[in-house]
Amino acid sequence: MGLEERRKIKELQDTNIPARTKELGEICGSPVGYDIQWDSFASDAEALKFLDNVACHRVNMAMRQICTDDLAKEAIRDSLKTIRISNVAEEGQRGMTFGGGVLDMKFSYAKGLSGACSDRDIAKTLMAGL
Repeated sequence: MGLEERRKIKELQDTNIPARTKELGEICGSPVGYDIQWDSFASDAEALKFLDNVACHRVNMAMRQICTDDLAKEAIRDSLKTIRISNVAEEGQRGMTFGGGVLDMKFSYAKGLSGACSDRDIAKTLMAGL
């Protein structure tokens, strides 16, 4: 991991991720944490540039689509505790699952939106498990 990656990780850990976590809690009405697998991003400066917008922002947008009433917020509160985000290199490794309180997202974030998924896809995955 080079200096550029260390700086970006520190910025994300100190500023962006706490802000997105706070926003997510406000949307859902309950705490939901981001569990970023930092080691998977350590040697990929390009993926780090896209992490906030392509992963966290998309999750928060999906939650806005879902959490439109108290029933939905209750379902999220009872079902979702953590959003685990991992960076993967190969297309065959990409995917998203929801179970056991964890939304697990594995995408190629260096490729921007073409390497990840839309907020609509995130919402569909979550809704299927609520």
